[in-house]
Amino acid sequence: MADVKKLVYSILKFLEDQKTAGSLSDDAVESVEVSIQCLESAYNLNTRSQDMAAKYSVSKNLLDIFNSQLKCEPDSDFASMSLHEPTPQEKEEAERLKNKGNDFMKTEKFSDALECYSKAIKIDCKNAVYFCNRAAAYSKLDKHQLAIEDCNRALNIDPGYSKAYGRLGIAYTALNDHEGARECYRKALELDPDNQSYQNNLEIAETKLKEAAVGSGFGAGPAGGLGMDLGSMLNNPSLVNMAASLMSNPQMQQMMAGMLSGGGAGREPPMGGQGGQAPGPVPGPGSGPGQEQGLSSLLQAGQALASQMQQQNPELVAQLRAQMNQQQQPSQNTYSDPSDPK
Repeated sequence: MADVKKLVYSILKFLEDQKTAGSLSDDAVESVEVSIQCLESAYNLNTRSQDMAAKYSVSKNLLDIFNSQLKCEPDSDFASMSLHEPTPQEKEEAERLKNKGNDFMKTEKFSDALECYSKAIKIDCKNAVYFCNRAAAYSKLDKHQLAIEDCNRALNIDPGYSKAYGRLGIAYTALNDHEGARECYRKALELDPDNQSYQNNLEIAETKLKEAAVGSGFGAGPAGGLGMDLGSMLNNPSLVNMAASLMSNPQMQQMMAGMLSGGGAGREPPMGGQGGQAPGPVPGPGSGPGQEQGLSSLLQAGQALASQMQQQNPELVAQLRAQMNQQQQPSQNTYSDPSDPK
């Protein structure tokens, strides 16, 4: 049954692509949507489920599988088209259509450009440039999955086509797959090391991945969304020595022990302010819920720690504050298309 579900899942994905391909009328798109709903209900599938995608999706889309099979059938019309070597006149016509598509791209008539590239591909389906240019048109129309498929077709024809990797990176970025985009830009740079657009986009992808790490918690990158690089902090001898000195202070040990044990009353107030004066009394058991006591203790512990750090090493504190401000600046970089259609 698993193989049947994989087949039906591939059919569903094909139908989803057809809905956004722009070649169907509104009534036809509505009919396709009904077909999708019926198939999903009959086979208990959902193309929006990540778990089902991992279980039933295959590496090639259904149309590519179908076309590959047709190429093995000598009597098929598609096989004759695919195996047919275009005549010089046909190649000239395909180039004319491609150039016309490029002109449409410059004037932001992306649907018209898409149509021209598709016609060029129908004449000469072995030209990687046509697929790569059509991928650019798909991206402009926010049909990023179709752009990925065309980039992969271009790379199947010409594995050393750096622009296809660059445009593949753009499409992955639009789908928030920054890891996939990073790998594409790395490959594009291997093939075209002097391309500044690829280098800039690679740096932006790496920045996006670091920003994602910030939101996910402590790790090798910036820590827990606090704007501080935990790895750099732990490798800072001055900071490590200061922390060791602070934690050897008996009052600090007592304060931390009380906070970790959850107690609110019966312990000495934490140090703070100038001359070691306490910033205020610690709430006792009757002052409010235990959660408020824990928060108050945590805030006062932070105040005490910051005060002691400022007194012992103000220069280090200034460095840490500057690092936090720098890490918290939002990225203003945007991805750029590596080049115009060729």
